[in-house]
Formats: sequence, structure tokens, C-alpha cells
Amino acid sequence: MSKIDVHDIIDNAGFTRFHWMVMALCALLLIFDGYDLFIYGVVLPAIMQEWGLTPLEAGALGSYALFGMMFGALAFGTLADRIGRKKGIAICFALFSSATIINGFASNPTEFGICRFLAGLGCGGLMPNAVALMNEYAPKRLRSTLVAVMFSGYSLGGMLAAGVGIYMLPRFGWESMFFAAGVPLLLLPLILWKLPESVGFLVRQGRHAQARAILQRIAPDVPLANSGELVMSENKGQGVGVFELFREGRALRTLCLWLAFFCCLLMVYALSSWLPKLMASAGYSLGSSLSFLLALNFGGMAGAILGGWLGDRFNLSKVMVAFFIAAAVSISLLGFKSAPALLYLLIFIAGATTIGTQILLYAGAAQFYGLSIRSTGLGWASGIGRNGAIVGPLLGGALMAIDLPLQLNFMAFAVPGAVAALAMTLFALSSQRRRRAAPGAAVAAS
Repeated sequence: MSKIDVHDIIDNAGFTRFHWMVMALCALLLIFDGYDLFIYGVVLPAIMQEWGLTPLEAGALGSYALFGMMFGALAFGTLADRIGRKKGIAICFALFSSATIINGFASNPTEFGICRFLAGLGCGGLMPNAVALMNEYAPKRLRSTLVAVMFSGYSLGGMLAAGVGIYMLPRFGWESMFFAAGVPLLLLPLILWKLPESVGFLVRQGRHAQARAILQRIAPDVPLANSGELVMSENKGQGVGVFELFREGRALRTLCLWLAFFCCLLMVYALSSWLPKLMASAGYSLGSSLSFLLALNFGGMAGAILGGWLGDRFNLSKVMVAFFIAAAVSISLLGFKSAPALLYLLIFIAGATTIGTQILLYAGAAQFYGLSIRSTGLGWASGIGRNGAIVGPLLGGALMAIDLPLQLNFMAFAVPGAVAALAMTLFALSSQRRRRAAPGAAVAAS
């Protein structure tokens, strides 16, 4: 019997309504995920005032969700390679939505922190699985672009949190921001009905009829009904342990990705947690401080889409190097007195090159790791990166506590951008050496 390579069909497929559906559903998931993640920066000034929190206490409280995200990414990324991405996404979505609703009933910092940790478990697990699913189904020529467009839902969620906060905080209090998470939970049945399972998982499970039905929607013009056995060219090595990430010449690039994730997420969460508070301390009103958070996330969405487009046409890792350099420069300049238009432009660029580059890192990691270890690779990169996300709010709190000038606060936030640029430069050079050493091998796209 002839064999049909699943990857060949997906890589060479046209862009169909099926791709639109997967991208829209994954983007919707990440909108809710982004809302949940950015909500803390929105409510931070209010809860600091209500509970009398010091900057250090507020930074520690903001890190609870990020500890949860670290464990969630590590646990649910690997679990989804075993039980399927659809089930993994459903568990994570239900967990973070439920915990966020309960968060609105918190009456003290301890209850608040426990709820944020549980919500973080779900958020951390959902993100790498949604990226892996979109990457698996995207045609090769559009892969970075589609993952970036899908992931821009994360920035839309942050914009939604800031917009809802501007309206609801003065009228209904900070609790209302968490109760609003009940709306996404109502959509879970629709998402479970429409979201497809990973075709690679179906093939590995021997569920070939379901895999054929999905592939027929991806490539309607290819006859698949009774035309041969489905195989996957990357299916060698069934192990999904973390040690697989260091085999076959992947060790150095895995470590570079982990360092870049750490630095990038540190910048993202330092800015998202403390930008409104820093700007309020600099004399801006609460409304205008939250509008800076809107500009940051709008920049993140634009940067992800632009970076994905550039990555599909040039070299994705080199694009990320340029973005990280721009992040370090723009964040450094935020602490200096600027005209309002220039300040918004700098915040927009900072969002484009931090939040946007975080999204590009997920796309790059998804292309680097083979299908059988993709969720594991994304989960571990995200989980290691969550250490940076934990450090970000803590760093902001520590800097606020010692009352540094505004310029030095932002310069401290910018240093990781330079480190990440060096890490991705090394990643790109290592990939080039691997291609020259084994020109016939399927080396990961960089």
C-alpha cells in the first residue's frame, strides 16, 4: 500500500476555511488568556490602595499567577503530547476561567494570590498548546504569519483588559474585572465542538479515519478516502521527555531559546504589571496610565503580525534579533521626558518588540521542534521563560521600593532585551552551521 505524508499535504495546502476556523478559535482562546494575564496590571493601583500593599508586596502578589504559568506550561505542554492538544486546551481554559471568576470574591491578598496561581496554571498550559495546534495546521509558506496573527489575540486580550478597566474600575470596583471572565466560560462548548484535534496525535493513536477527514478539509482537491496509509515524516522517536529537546544537535539552540524566552517574558511582565503604576507616579491620571497599557498591547499586536510577515519572507531568528535591539532602545528612552505623541510612539514600539517578539519566539520554537516533541518543546521553553515573567513584577516592585529615578527603572527593564538579542544571534549562527554541516537534513527553520 502506498504511503501519504501528512506533512506534505499540510505544508503544500492552500489557505482554506478550515485554516480560518483554527486561527479564529485559537485567537479567541488567546484573547481570553491575554485578558486574564494583563488584568493584574489594570487592578494593581486599586488593590495597592485598598489593602495597603507596599511595592514589594504588590510585586510578589503579581508573581503568583506567573509561578502558576510556569508549572502549567511544563505540565500541560507535556501532557498534551500524550492526551491530545484539544483535551489539554479544554482543561486549561476551564481552569483559568473558573479561577479568575472566583478571584473576584477574594477578600485579602492570600486568597487573591491562591486564585491567581490557579488561573496561572491554566493560562500557562493553554498558550503553548494553542501555538502548537496552529503551527501544525498552517501551510509552510504562511506558518510564521498565521501563528503571529493568531497570537495577536493575546495582545487584543491585554487591550480588552485595559479598555474594560477604564470603564469599569471607577464604576464597579476591581472585583468586576474578574467577574467579567464568566463570559468566556460560556463559549467553552462552542470551542470544544469546533476546535480540531491535532492530526499528528490522531495518526499516532491509529485514528486514521478522523485524520483523513481533517486532511480532506485542509486539502479538498487531494483524494484521500482510500488512497494509502497516513505517515508522518517526523514521527521517528516517540519519546516526549525533556531530554529529547537536547538530542540530535538541538542542545545549544534549546538553551538559547530558553534564555530568550526568559528575557523577553521578563520585559513583557515588568511593563504590563508596572507601566500604569510608574506612569501614575510620574503624574499621569489613572485613565491616561491605562491608555499607555492599551498602546503597549496595540504595539504588541502590530509587532507580531509585522514580525511574522517578515519571518516568512526573510529569516525569523534575525528578525527577532532586530526586534530585541529595538526593545532595549525604546524601553530605555521611556524614562525620559517626552512629548505625548513621542511617548505613545515609544510605548507602541516597546509593545511591538516585547509582546510581539514573545509571539515570534513561540512561532520560532514551534518550527524548530519536530511534531512528536512540539508541545513538550513549547511547554518547556514557555515554562523556563515564566521564571523571567516571575522576576519582572518582582523587579518592578524592588525598583519602586528603593525609589529610583524613572529613567533608571526603565533602563533596568531594557537590559534583558540586549541579552535576548545575543541569545538569538547565537541561535541563528548555530542553525546556519547545522545547515552547512548537513545540507540534506531537515534542520529547523530559523
